[in-house]
Amino acid sequence: MFALSDVRYLPEQPAHHAAIDAIAAEAFGPGRFTRAAERVREMAAHAPALSFVAEYDGAIIGSVRLTPIAIGATASLMLGPLAVRPAFKNRGAGKALMQRAAEAARQAGETSIILVGDPPYYAPLGYRPLPRGSVIMPGPVDLSRLLGLELVPGELEGVRGRVQPRQESAGRSASGFFCS
Repeated sequence: MFALSDVRYLPEQPAHHAAIDAIAAEAFGPGRFTRAAERVREMAAHAPALSFVAEYDGAIIGSVRLTPIAIGATASLMLGPLAVRPAFKNRGAGKALMQRAAEAARQAGETSIILVGDPPYYAPLGYRPLPRGSVIMPGPVDLSRLLGLELVPGELEGVRGRVQPRQESAGRSASGFFCS
């Protein structure tokens, strides 16, 4: 019987990539490649140091990735994909992965995380709807599902702009990722 206490949470390693891809395919199917969040992931590489896997009985059962982005001139992170194998859903592994990723981001000096997701799932983790039209994604997105988490209070207040990769020329965030 599965117990959340038996799950180990580990930083993502290259050896995990095949399992992460399989879990995302299982969770989201081929339609995942048409989403606006996927456009972001095509523009910028995720940060392995801020990305985690859940392991149970030697198998990877879930993962979460954070990608360094800029919203206009403001450095942020984009969460996704977050995916857990169906047999382990609704048991807390996804939320535990998100909490670890947010804490790692906070410790790295990051100030905010955005995502596209279901507000009822993410609200207990502190994610709030972003003001409509404030963040422009590189593709269609349901604006009611565009959410943000401030790792530093007030960091997303007044943020406006297009989601894009962080730029080298503008400097580095506290975590060492390039930002504009």
